[in-house]
Order: sequence, then C-alpha cells, then structure tokens
Amino acid sequence: MELNGNGALNRVLSDYALPEPQKGSASKALGRDEFLKLLIAQLENQDPTSPQENGEFVAQLAQFSQLEESQKMSQSFEKFSSSFQSTQHLQATSLVGRPVHVESDEAMLTANSAISVLADFDIASQNATLSVYNQSGQLVDQFALGQQTEGRKEFIWTGMDANDERYPLGMYKFEVTASNAGVTSQLPIFTSANVNSVTIEPGGKLTLNLAGVGPKSMSDIVQIN
Repeated sequence: MELNGNGALNRVLSDYALPEPQKGSASKALGRDEFLKLLIAQLENQDPTSPQENGEFVAQLAQFSQLEESQKMSQSFEKFSSSFQSTQHLQATSLVGRPVHVESDEAMLTANSAISVLADFDIASQNATLSVYNQSGQLVDQFALGQQTEGRKEFIWTGMDANDERYPLGMYKFEVTASNAGVTSQLPIFTSANVNSVTIEPGGKLTLNLAGVGPKSMSDIVQIN
C-alpha cells in the first residue's frame, strides 16, 4: 500500500506505528480495523492532481478481503475445534461403567463379570491355547482353542471352575499361545477392563481410569463393548 505524507494519514500511522524493539515488550501488529483506517485515510487524502490508479485500490481492497476471510476462517476453525472437543468429552463420559479392551495381559475378575481376551493371530494356527494364572503365577485354568484362522479373535473366560464355583476375585494374568509345525509362540493380547472414571487433562486430553489396570489414554483403546 502506498502511503502519502499528509497530516491525517500520519495521525493514523502514529496510532499504530511499530515501536522500537525493546527487551520484554511486544510490538502492536496491524489488524483488520487498522488496515481499513489506513485505506480510508489514503482515499481521503490522496493528491487530487495525481489520483491513485484504480488498479492499486483494487489490489488493496483484495488484500483487505483476503485478510478478513482469513480471520473468519480462523474463528470458524476455533469454534469447530471447541465443539469437536466437547463431543469427545461427552462420548468419553458415556464409557463410564462399560468394559473396553487395552493391550495388557492382566485383568480383574469381579463378582458379576467375565473377562474378554482378544488375541492377534498374524497367521493361521494349527492349535491355540488360553492359559490363566493367579497373582502368585500359578496356572488355574487352561483351554484348548483348536485351529484358528488369521486375524483378531475374542475368547471369554467366565471365571468359573469345573464345579461351577467362582474363582477368587482379583487380578489374573492371561496367555495365548499358537502352535504351527511344532513351533509354539506367544501372541499379543488385549484384555477387557471396566471404565471407572474419565479424567480431562490440561489441554483437553482424555484419560480413562480402568479397574485393575489404571489410567489409559483414549488412543490405547482397541475395542469398546
């Protein structure tokens, strides 16, 4: 933008002039309102004997329009971000009391619940086995799962023994193994845990507090039941 040296324009410039850089101080940037004031002052005080070309005015107006649209877009994005975050928080609070799956080989057996175990089979397996250990590391239950195809599979441990009696409540460790051509390997697994509460961290990050597992990020959840 061309600036003519006249009194009115100088007064506008003096109001929004950038001060000399000083340690610990911030400079004042020209915004939309200041841009418009400068343009109006230039129109009012241009030299009538040598008026500014129309093309220059059009270019300046285009710059102003671009600036205004940019600010509107920024405001719209902020509103969208705030709305999206609020929706996430609402969805997270609806998970309280529900079981979710996280990558863990431990889960808590409660009075009325079963435990779901997800296992990832990277290839088809000729034979698979689910083993359950108590807190002392003793094997308390084991199941032959038979042949399994490739992919993620779900297995349910009811927590009941052969006499239809419930195992002692508390934490249990799970292990899923797969055998092919005599070679046995342990698979990555995900166990279910109830969501006790949701914590909204500074900045809006959500943390799920899981029974027996502890705090987990929303990104750690692989399945919601």
